[in-house]
Amino acid sequence: MKNINPLVSLEDVISCLSSYDPDSIRVDEAQDIINTMARGSLTSLAVEKVSLRSTLGRILARDIISPVNVPYQDNAAMDGYAFNGSIISDSDERLVTLENRGVLLAGRVAEGVCVIGECFQIMTGAPMPHNTDTVVPQEFIEKQGQKIKFLRTAVAKGDNRRKRGEDLKKDSVALQKGRIIRACDLGLLASLGLVEIEVYRKLRIAFFSTGDELRSIGDQLNEGGVYDSNRYSLYGMLTKLGFDLLDMGVIADNSVDLKKAFSIAAKNADAVITTGGVSVGDADYTKEVMKELGKVEFWKIAMRPGRPMAFGQIVSNRGTEDENSALLFGLPGNPVAVMITFYIFVQHALLQMAGSNESMLKMQSVKLRETIKKKPGRIEYRRAKFVGCDNALEVVLTGHQGSGILRSMTEADCLIVLEHDREKFEAGNIVPAFIFDGLI
Repeated sequence: MKNINPLVSLEDVISCLSSYDPDSIRVDEAQDIINTMARGSLTSLAVEKVSLRSTLGRILARDIISPVNVPYQDNAAMDGYAFNGSIISDSDERLVTLENRGVLLAGRVAEGVCVIGECFQIMTGAPMPHNTDTVVPQEFIEKQGQKIKFLRTAVAKGDNRRKRGEDLKKDSVALQKGRIIRACDLGLLASLGLVEIEVYRKLRIAFFSTGDELRSIGDQLNEGGVYDSNRYSLYGMLTKLGFDLLDMGVIADNSVDLKKAFSIAAKNADAVITTGGVSVGDADYTKEVMKELGKVEFWKIAMRPGRPMAFGQIVSNRGTEDENSALLFGLPGNPVAVMITFYIFVQHALLQMAGSNESMLKMQSVKLRETIKKKPGRIEYRRAKFVGCDNALEVVLTGHQGSGILRSMTEADCLIVLEHDREKFEAGNIVPAFIFDGLI
């Protein structure tokens, strides 16, 4: 891992915010700072070629230009009989009669030209014979020896034909650079005959939890201890995004161990995510170590949950040939706050660093079934689930909303967003919500 590209200056970013106050920064201002620095953190990413099946979840490093027309030629959209549709408009007869010249299976090509008044029985996907442009479905015809008959009104000229290049034209952009490859894209890429695809290398993320009270699963839970759930939440969310991960476990609350962990993380990763140790307690050493190893601006974000959060850059082996820098996200310690700050701030920044131009935040307007109160002067994110109604999506809260109640997240379908300045939201009000689309 080698990255000595300097970050965009944090001072330059925050100087554009006339109301900047690290003790009360708004959510949208925090997002602007983080996303600006994420875009400037890596000026280039290594590109690698991988086999088509290995591209799922990877990020395209180049536009995909279609080398062929898709479909390659006009073909039948259903089983039936292919003919020249001008006979429909040129005849006043109630019934259309055609001479059947044979059967065309998918992959077979008709010989010669199909003249007006003739047809070919054709199967779905078979190339349209020369001089044909219409397919009458087989259920609409009546056979009489080698002839078929059907009502003029059963089909219109041009019906049931897939045109050459209808899906993609040769030399057009099939998929754009920065796209995250999905299952549907694999079929499209295969339809172009592509064997290997150029994608960006996977971003590498180091993460660890801090706290003397934390115990790993499988260890004995003594009095005063708690099992570390945050690393498992982060593992799930980061794995869903397709990154390479360096799980560094639990780091004790002391400056020596933290400094060592941060140095290793910065040396081996593009970004570092920690949980805990960023509040104002006497034992919260994380911020001071971050500051010693890099440039970090701390703030209390005007939101709930997730008020304490640190963001910046740390450097390992400063001033040497092995110098490496990494973006740093110091998340809160409470489990729900970890997931929400990741969802609101971290995931989009990481995707930008990885070369993606997509956003994973899916917003939907929903209707409150119950009245909710909050303090003005901060955004609140409440966990909610959908309930049935006739005209709109309605939501109810998933019980108690404390930032340590993990079950409130496991039962939630979305995060409803209660805006910064309002104090009360009545039942029936429409509010925005971030839909959980398999991320958490």
